[in-house]
Order: sequence, then C-alpha cells, then structure tokens
Amino acid sequence: MHDAEARVLNAIDETWTVNLLAETVRVPSVTGTDAESDLQHRMARLLTEAGMDVDVWKLDLGDLTARPGFPGTEAPRGEGYGVVAVTPGGEGPPALALQGHVDVVPTGDLAKWEGSDPFAARITGGTLHGRGACDMKAGLVANLAVAHAIKQAGIELARPLAVHCVISEEDGGLGAFATLDRGHTAEAAVISEPTSGAIITANAGALTFRLEIAGRAAHGATRYEGVNAIEAFWPVFQAIRRLEAERNRDVPELFAGNAMPYPIEIGTVHAGDWASTVPDLLVAEGRLGVRLDEDPAAARAAFEEAVADVADPWLRANPPVVTWPGGQFASGRLPAGHELLDQVGRAVEDTTGARPAQTAAPYGSDLRLYAAGGIPTLHYGPGDVRFAHAPREQVELKELLDVTRALALLAVRRCAAL
Repeated sequence: MHDAEARVLNAIDETWTVNLLAETVRVPSVTGTDAESDLQHRMARLLTEAGMDVDVWKLDLGDLTARPGFPGTEAPRGEGYGVVAVTPGGEGPPALALQGHVDVVPTGDLAKWEGSDPFAARITGGTLHGRGACDMKAGLVANLAVAHAIKQAGIELARPLAVHCVISEEDGGLGAFATLDRGHTAEAAVISEPTSGAIITANAGALTFRLEIAGRAAHGATRYEGVNAIEAFWPVFQAIRRLEAERNRDVPELFAGNAMPYPIEIGTVHAGDWASTVPDLLVAEGRLGVRLDEDPAAARAAFEEAVADVADPWLRANPPVVTWPGGQFASGRLPAGHELLDQVGRAVEDTTGARPAQTAAPYGSDLRLYAAGGIPTLHYGPGDVRFAHAPREQVELKELLDVTRALALLAVRRCAAL
C-alpha cells in the first residue's frame, strides 16, 4: 500500500467507532420524530470535529413536497434537517460521497425485544443489538469514522470527499431528495446500507398502495342481508398473489439466489367498526415491487388492472378503489461497467482478503434518487438486511470495522491523497 493508504488505516480508532455506534443507536431517531433532528445535529458536530466544511439546513417541507419528483412520505413530520460535509481544499466536485440515513423504523411490540429496550445498544460478544444497529447506523458511523481517520492521519486530499447524512429514507427518501435539490453532488457515491459483505449495484423499487373494498352493512344476526367486505377482499388478495408470481418470472441474473425480487405484500388490513355489524369497508395497505428499469407508472397500471379484472359480481358492481399514498421508490442501478464497482471491490479485497460478490436488492433505497440525479451509486455496508426492521436487529462489530477500513481506502484512492 502507498504511505497515505497505510496511514489512514492505522488512524482508524476502533474503540471510538464502536462507542460512537452505541451512542448513535441510543438516540431513538424514529423517522419523523424530534430525535431524528437531534441526531442530524449531532452528526453535523462530529463532522465539524473531523475538519470538514459542514452545511446544515432546515428543509422547506412545503416547497419540497410541491417539486417534481417528490418521492412521497408516510410519517407525520413537522421539520427536517439536511447535513452535508465536504473536506476543505481540493479541486472540483467531490470525487466520492459516502451517504447514510439517520432515521429508523418504529420498534413494534416491545415484548418481543430481548432485554426490553430496543435503544439500549446492548453488546454481547462481538454483536451490538438495537433498533437501527443494522439499518443503518453501523453504515452511518462507518462513514463518520472514515472522515475522522483522514483527519487523524493528517491526509490532504486532492479531490474533495463528501459525507451526506439524510433523514426520511425509511418512508420515501425526502432527505436524499432535499440534499440533491440543494445542489450537493459527487462524481460517485457509496450508500453504506447493510449488504452482508456483498456489493449491491441495483435496487428494485417499491410503491405504497391503498385498497378500499366496499361491503354492505347489516346486523350480524342477519348477516345474509349484507356483504362482508372481508370476504369481498379475498379474491382481490388472490389476484395480487397471481400478479406477484407473474412479475417474478424471468428475473435478471443480478438477482440470482433471490426467490422473489419483486414481492407484493399487504402490510395492514382494517375492517369494520362494531362486533355485531357486517363490515361495509375494508382498507388494506401494502407495497408493490417495481422491476429493474420499469417505469413506476407501468407498475401501478399493472396492479390496478389486476385488481380491476377480478371476476366477482359484487366487485364488478362495486369496484375496488386503488390509491398510491406514502413512499414511492423507483428502481435504480449503477451504470454497467462503471469504475466504482471495481474500485470498491479492490478496496474490500485489499482490506479483508476476499473479493466481494455483486448482487441486487429487492427493496427500494436512496440509490435510485442519486442515480436519477446523475451520480453513479452502489451499496456497500455492514450488517445483514434480514435483521433490519426486526425485533432482533443487530450488527456484527467486525463487519462495522471491515467496512470502515474498506471505505477509508476507497476514499483515499478516489480522492487522491497528496
């Protein structure tokens, strides 16, 4: 390795990095809450301490929601902040941006969490447990640890390095949308979402839908006089499952080993308002997987057609209503043959001894917004996505440190240490 490469790797403070992850997990930054803003300000202070020029701004939510391409949101939100840090000096736009989101999803049933406190950042052996540990505070902390290691090593970069900390990724991507809208850019970006040691170069998309199924109310004692909206929903659900199977045939090779890269799922179902009344309305919400390179409008049309074509007399007379609230994630991918893939692969191999596999992910992310903004982007970060959003959420500390080393090496190489 060159001298600057060895210096930055030696400057990574493993204890500081692990402690920062624990401190970060202890901030309950559920998307849309005040704690999300609190963590953004904490990120800004840490990046300032790393010697970077930091832009912190309050998002104009009204203006952003009215802009073309607004990605949608699901969580109620009164405020939001953007944080972008850039190393001083250097020429041209940042050669690399490291991006991570500070927000996490709600905890769910607390009784299902080991130790009862999802934000305790409990460490057992080499594993840190807690909401957000995997998705994606470990990746967020790796990005900050890279910035701090560069400062501690006294390395001057010929090209700027940027660190983007964003909000609202979990419910649509408002933070990334606002960051790009403000004019922050880079020649390439790595989003340190959990990838289980692989490099993810493409994401499927995901669109939130809402279904309203009509019934006819009646007293439960004379239910035969009514139409139960729950029963009316069943053939619609079966049609959705058939559509899912159809859309998951002949999937791209990038998804090899993934049995269902474009899932469709119903996440919530609500029906009825009285125990002894036939329910006259069912409302279901879910997510529709968007295929790689598919126009989201075409995905919506396919879903609406499948629902409308259900052969049921009641539904023919009372068509289901489909709307599209909440997050709207298009698909996205790194351009074929882009140098970033090989650069990340070599940095990982040089620090871990193993060349990472290339794959695609079935979930939406900020990647598609960066790609649409003209920034070639991929995912590489610590954690196994199967733990994301789960009551057993956790991350291996070895993965945190392995990723930090690889990203530090990548940053020094892409930004050309002087």
